[in-house]
Amino acid sequence: MEKQSRRDLFKGAAIAAAVSSTAVLIPAASAKTEKLEKKSYPPPKPGETPLFSSAISYGNLLFLAGVGAHFEGTIEEHTKHVLDELEKNLQAAGSSMDKVLKVNVYLNDIKDWARMNTVYQGRWGSIPPVRTTVAPAGGIPGNSLVEIDLIAYI
Repeated sequence: MEKQSRRDLFKGAAIAAAVSSTAVLIPAASAKTEKLEKKSYPPPKPGETPLFSSAISYGNLLFLAGVGAHFEGTIEEHTKHVLDELEKNLQAAGSSMDKVLKVNVYLNDIKDWARMNTVYQGRWGSIPPVRTTVAPAGGIPGNSLVEIDLIAYI
């Protein structure tokens, strides 16, 4: 058997991924026949030009903006508040915590990671979402200890 280089292995993996993902994309192609609209939750007030939307849906996908906790408290209190607010926003848009696909967690201090996880774990149904956790340089706006945004389906 001929020895493959790492580059050849990556090429083979990329081709296999492209072929396997095509099967997943084919059913979604039929959605092109439907007219998809971008919707904001809540909708902007007439004559108002908001800075950003709190939530946008497109088709059956829902994108929620980052939610922070802007009060004095511990990382556990901030995490619980943020998760509770996200859950309310999901429900208002017709979704739920168990329909969340992707979460981004922003910590003011990466040392709070383990303590944040004690509150975070178990809030997402039987299959937790994919997650990225970072501590941005300069912290989080509004002095929150944690901010979370997410993508879900409706």
